[in-house]
Amino acid sequence: MTVPARIDLIEAILVDVPTIRPHVLSVTTMNAQTMVIVRLYSADDIVGIGEATTIGGLAYGEESPEGIKLAIDTYLAPSIIGLDGARPAATMAAIEAIAVGNRFAKSAIEMALLDAQGKRCGLPLSEMLGGRVRDTIPVLWTLASGDTASDIAEAEQMIAARRHNIFKLKIGKRAVADDVAHVGAIKRALGSDISIRVDVNQAWGEAAAKRGIAMLADAGCDLVEQPIAASNRAGMARLTAASAIAIMADEALHGPSDAYDFAIAGAADVLAVKVSQSGGLRAAKAVGQIGDAAGISLYGGTMLEGAVGTAAAAHLFSTFSKLAFGTEQFGPLLLTEELLDSPLTYADFALSVPTGPGLGIDIDESALARLRRDGPQRSIHLPTSNSGN
Repeated sequence: MTVPARIDLIEAILVDVPTIRPHVLSVTTMNAQTMVIVRLYSADDIVGIGEATTIGGLAYGEESPEGIKLAIDTYLAPSIIGLDGARPAATMAAIEAIAVGNRFAKSAIEMALLDAQGKRCGLPLSEMLGGRVRDTIPVLWTLASGDTASDIAEAEQMIAARRHNIFKLKIGKRAVADDVAHVGAIKRALGSDISIRVDVNQAWGEAAAKRGIAMLADAGCDLVEQPIAASNRAGMARLTAASAIAIMADEALHGPSDAYDFAIAGAADVLAVKVSQSGGLRAAKAVGQIGDAAGISLYGGTMLEGAVGTAAAAHLFSTFSKLAFGTEQFGPLLLTEELLDSPLTYADFALSVPTGPGLGIDIDESALARLRRDGPQRSIHLPTSNSGN
């Protein structure tokens, strides 16, 4: 029997793009980003696209861009060639049956399947995920140059351009007192109307976190993201119970089961919902639903995805009934190159959710050809991180 939407081919493409400036985290410094762009070709001539992106290669998590591509090419794609692409859930179940973990690789394929199905049905991805309740999502900007004066100048430019009015600072590389002084100086410069949050990326021990969080509260900080090791869930619960400001789980949150555990343990005030880190769009939606049910606030997190992953996340977060801490979907703005025919729209401190079928975006094929790692114009791949500041 012929399957009209039979999956014929899946390709995973490594794409390297420099960043507009060094992006300093406690775990690495990024000078470029590598995206894995997935294209899924079906017998009905519909092509779905997806993306999986990590931060700093293996510096942030257990999957790397190269490993994601290898997993897709060697294991995941062959397991679903010939299946009905018009049945995304059944197709993903076939993948789950042959592969443990590999959340990012699976997420990219699911994204491509859902994009294709949206195109097939003439529906935006948001409507396939329950329906949007907002057409724009608020987007903060991460200040991560590591230099106080530079960060203040950058933030003032963003506010003046009405692009961002909420800021997150990457801290954890310096002594606690020095980091707090950096945060406090920026908060004083920007004023009481501007929300400042910080991301420690697990850099502190629990004792340092207890002291640092109290100091950050005094400095006017509104939220602290993943201050201690992801494995120390009991410590997160203790910090959450004692803190005067919101504590957010990020690296420790790998999908619905983790969200449930955090809710039961009272180990976070806020959940950073990330599509790839959760294992895909449907799993990330479940994380949001668990947070809602438990009275935990939600935040639309990012793995610094390019435009494809950012569009998918925007569709998902547009369906959340509550999004108390906004989103961080600025990834494309950190890159020096545009990958879409028509860029995503950022204005009035928000990102407009695409309205076309599926993801509602189209790849710029000339840009993809120029930026793909195996392209004829690329002889070496760009570094994604270094150990400096």
